[in-house]
Amino acid sequence: MVTTHPGSPASAAASGPTDDEQVEMMRRMIDANVFSTRIFNLQRQGRVGTNAPIDGSEAIAVGAAAALDPKQDWIYPQYREQYGLGRFGDELLDLIVLYNMGHPGGGAYPEHLRVFPYQISLATQIPHAVGTAWGMKVKGDPGCSLVFFGDGSSSEGDFYEAANLAGVRKAPVIFVLINNGWAISTPTSSQTGAESFAAKAHAFGFPGRRIDGTDPIEVYRTIAEARARATGGMGPMLVEAVTYRLGHHTTADDPTKYRHADEVEAAKSREPVAKFAALLGARGLWSDEQTAAQEASAHERFDGAWERAQATTWQPSDMFEHTYATPTPRMLRQRAEMIAHLAAEGEA
Repeated sequence: MVTTHPGSPASAAASGPTDDEQVEMMRRMIDANVFSTRIFNLQRQGRVGTNAPIDGSEAIAVGAAAALDPKQDWIYPQYREQYGLGRFGDELLDLIVLYNMGHPGGGAYPEHLRVFPYQISLATQIPHAVGTAWGMKVKGDPGCSLVFFGDGSSSEGDFYEAANLAGVRKAPVIFVLINNGWAISTPTSSQTGAESFAAKAHAFGFPGRRIDGTDPIEVYRTIAEARARATGGMGPMLVEAVTYRLGHHTTADDPTKYRHADEVEAAKSREPVAKFAALLGARGLWSDEQTAAQEASAHERFDGAWERAQATTWQPSDMFEHTYATPTPRMLRQRAEMIAHLAAEGEA
């Protein structure tokens, strides 16, 4: 039983976000959509690398971040949620652009930014999130960690091993499984024989919850409840956020090869950004003019981040500067070999 009091995370779960918080969430969702679209377009122009659009997952990323504490909690994204995590630090946009340009390490990573760099290796961020949470518990630090991953990642050993450890240690971690219907070209029906992905939590000794991932308010309430549970010493929760991947899995993917256009069109009626804008609009909290203004603001901020990224100089060997605080002997040898190779090629 979670004890609630005014202003506590559990109380927030019961009451939901305030009107001001909902308006801020709306802004963040628009930002996420614009930033993701701009990166996608730059990849099509050959100016950045492969990336994963957020289309359909905006409410999950933004709603979860809104329920956390940027000064106490940690977020481990997979490869599309980072666009919606701006509440944890405006400089995250600059890092997103740098990463997509291939900048080793993304430049100097701000120490206060509690969002780990996103990565594409399936499920490998999950053990790190559990390790962080367990470490926080051992040290007596406040807060929790939250990790995003897809339904495809739930078939990986990293998920089962990390979730089992989290259950045993009652680590303050929140598992957010984004069920968007497809793991690249594998449909959900071929991914698991379980009643739901949320049901898997029971094997680890903690609760699982299946929610509407297109509703940022429901996401907020659920994550606030999970945070109260985690920080109250009651251990993890697995949240299965159900949505639909409206775009490509990544820019290297062609979804027309494995799913029907009718299916995508039907899913567009639940598109999170337009759906939430209509909900707030009906309550007099949002308007088309505000949407246009926020989109313009997002484009302006992205332009600034792109200009700063283009002005950033770096060498491929810089990747060795952002791995360990003290480089290992092997890394030092590899770095020296790369520098010598680049010099021989005239690229140093």
